[in-house]
Amino acid sequence: MTSELRLDEMDERQALNFLARQLATLSADEEYALRHKDYVMEMPQSGERIRGRDAMRAFQRAYPDHAPPPSIRVRRVLVRSALWVVEGISDYAGRVYDVVDIMELRDGRIWRETRYYADPFEPPEWRAPWVERFTP
Repeated sequence: MTSELRLDEMDERQALNFLARQLATLSADEEYALRHKDYVMEMPQSGERIRGRDAMRAFQRAYPDHAPPPSIRVRRVLVRSALWVVEGISDYAGRVYDVVDIMELRDGRIWRETRYYADPFEPPEWRAPWVERFTP
């Protein structure tokens, strides 16, 4: 990220295009510049928190070489003042999840990030009369 690029100045279309490229192949070094110096990332489903962009870069660099790198295919991005909400599909070491990523921005960078991963599941049959099935 060049010093001129500010995430908080992007609209939804720009954010969607930017994230689609960025999250398709997650990169510890490229993402480092996107993060605020006081960056915090949480994954509530596993009870994990990573404090600091240096710690996040080290975490990403430690990903096992034998596993395919994780990726996120972005479906939708909502942009509000200093807030991005991202819906996507995550492939994490061959396991596919629905993911919601809430990014709070500060000083044009990602300051706080919360990722929620959910396993896909088959809905109960009793709901069929009231729902419309779709393929995400």
